[in-house]
Amino acid sequence: MPTPLAERFAATLIEAHRTNSRAPASAAAEFSASATGADVADVQALVADELGPVTAWKTAPGADKPMIAPILGRRVKPSGATFGTDEIGACGIELEIAFRLDAPLPPLDAPDFAARLREVVTPIVTIEVVDGRVEDFVDAPAQAKLADNQNNGGLVLGGTGTIVGTSPAVRLAFDGKVVVEGQATPPGGDAWAALERFVLHVGSLCGGFQVGQVLTTGSLTGMPFIEPGTRVEGEVEGLGSVTLDYAAR
Repeated sequence: MPTPLAERFAATLIEAHRTNSRAPASAAAEFSASATGADVADVQALVADELGPVTAWKTAPGADKPMIAPILGRRVKPSGATFGTDEIGACGIELEIAFRLDAPLPPLDAPDFAARLREVVTPIVTIEVVDGRVEDFVDAPAQAKLADNQNNGGLVLGGTGTIVGTSPAVRLAFDGKVVVEGQATPPGGDAWAALERFVLHVGSLCGGFQVGQVLTTGSLTGMPFIEPGTRVEGEVEGLGSVTLDYAAR
């Protein structure tokens, strides 16, 4: 059963999601002061139960195990989509490599697990939108950020194809102006390795990694923030392009 601490913070985040607002930074500080890993997972699950379903995930390297956070289906859109200021209060941009799960996962203890895992996923280029549900979310305590789905504001799904090496060429432009261009390496050094670590650790959190869901593996381009009215265009070598618009409304 979730602790009262987890239930209070989950209720705070749910209200912030519904009203497109931010809770006081004090709520994040109170939660993080004594939250356990189980509390963080319980908050993620409580929010997903109320506002889900979960249709995507995000991951990043961690000291003992990877960072894992669910992404709500309402925040996953196709390339060319628009996010409005009535949906998100800030718009950080991260161009990323992701994977769509196309068939059931192989047994985790299979001797050829890594090879079989590659056979059931499709690489896809994505843009993650970064936004949080508490004030000063970029600098919020780590436990609060993770409980808040690691500040996920949205995910835009673009082209599919083949990942070119571990450091493919990337291009990110805002209103036609290139802001990042060149080769880039995912956090941890290898998107395929990030996928494998995630699958081995996600377990049954929010239902686990299900067919049709997408896992995104971390920024190739840093996290610049944009103003309303900006069009974003991203490209990853071998995967193609992805675009979004951030609109004032």
